Amino acid sequence: MTVSYTLKVANARFGGFSKLLFRWKGSIYKLLYKEFLVFALLYAALSVTYRYLLNENQKRYFEMVSKYCDKSTNLIPLSFVLGFYVTLIVNRWWAQYTSIPLPDQLMCVISSNVHGRDEKGRILRRTLIRYANLSSVLILRSVSTRVLKRFPTMDHVVEAGFMTQDERKKYESLHSDFNKYWIPCVWFTNLAAQARRDGRIRDDVALRLLMDELNLYRSKCSMLFHYDWISIPLVYTQVVTIAVYSFFAFCVVGRQFLPDESNLDLYVPLPTLLQFFFYAGWLKVAEQIINPFGEDDDDFETNRLIDRNLQVSLLSVDDMYQNQPPIGKDKYWNETAAQPPYTIATVAETLKPSFMGSTFDMRMSDDPEQSQQVEASPSMSRIQTPLLNRFLTAAASPAVSLKNFGKSGRIQHAQLLRLRNENSLPPTSPSFYRREDPEMVGRIDEEEMEDEETGISESPVPNSYNPESTKMQAKELPVITVMEVLDTVTDKPSG
Repeated sequence: MTVSYTLKVANARFGGFSKLLFRWKGSIYKLLYKEFLVFALLYAALSVTYRYLLNENQKRYFEMVSKYCDKSTNLIPLSFVLGFYVTLIVNRWWAQYTSIPLPDQLMCVISSNVHGRDEKGRILRRTLIRYANLSSVLILRSVSTRVLKRFPTMDHVVEAGFMTQDERKKYESLHSDFNKYWIPCVWFTNLAAQARRDGRIRDDVALRLLMDELNLYRSKCSMLFHYDWISIPLVYTQVVTIAVYSFFAFCVVGRQFLPDESNLDLYVPLPTLLQFFFYAGWLKVAEQIINPFGEDDDDFETNRLIDRNLQVSLLSVDDMYQNQPPIGKDKYWNETAAQPPYTIATVAETLKPSFMGSTFDMRMSDDPEQSQQVEASPSMSRIQTPLLNRFLTAAASPAVSLKNFGKSGRIQHAQLLRLRNENSLPPTSPSFYRREDPEMVGRIDEEEMEDEETGISESPVPNSYNPESTKMQAKELPVITVMEVLDTVTDKPSG
């Protein structure tokens, strides 16, 4: 588990860091005490040998060797080599954390652009986000020891609810010498393309946004694969390790107290022990975070991230989508669906008929209401901004371009005709679109939504002009006036 102490240092005060020195979990004491004891025992053994086991002639030779080793320690650039190496390791450690795929942006795009409050739309959104979570689980199994122990085989992935049996057969039928984490991303793209053809994704712009977020998600999975594959060059790690160990090997001999040097004779070399604590501890820090996907105290909690990603993504595309303020009555809410909090156990157990079924197909249901395709039509209620509503509704294509911009003026809209008097500008005037009050247009659209919910408007044809409703609503809302007098436009043919 990651050791967090941010609350302890939230406020700067006298001796603020001193309380952190007495913590054991994730501390330098826990990481270094074995090496520290070995160094101290070697120094003590050599000191006892020099003081009590050697004769006078041997002591003279030992003193010469000790002075030579003490001078040799200055020839090793330990601070430069070790400092640059640890800086490189820390930058790589943080880059690996930022490369962990999180579905937050992708789930927001799915929730906003994959429409449908019926059962098919719900399963579609859940399947898309499940493929994204499956891709991250597959890549984390190959780089993280904790995740591999949690999902040692593909059977455990299937039991957890990330993959169905049919999907597992298709996954294992594709042979590759490399990691196949990208296969669920390909399933995601195929399913998104099918949803676009069926009208669940209503325009190409939304599909492009969905694909961009998926590619960003997949690129992070790819970066984790490359970080695990390409390590820091082994020769650099060997150079740093040899530099540290050789430096303190010289210190064991060269830092012995010699009677000829000074009258002060100490048995415990406190400065040397502190130097070992700093430099060797620095090396142990690099050793711990060079691969943060292990089981050390400060390694990444990948299993907790998997649980968090699954729960948050399912809440976003399923529960929050159904419980958001609806435009109309939501009569397709499934009472038997799994309720939050979502966990791997609840997903795998309660969603076997739909979520754990065979490979998702938009037309696999026998229910005629669920199997019918959703086609884009003017009668479909669409959530659009007030100013772009007239352009997108009038154009032949969902995209706004210069080609269909001029054609939109020929179509008469009910929401514009009902507030227009005889002296107002016709919709064909190019000055009409830029002179309306945006707040007034927003009020008009909100009133239309309220009319659809309460049943005030009884017009059988959507977007048709009703004179009675026009008179009634024109009394309630102020008339949009034009501040500038322009030439009237006539419908008489020229010439």
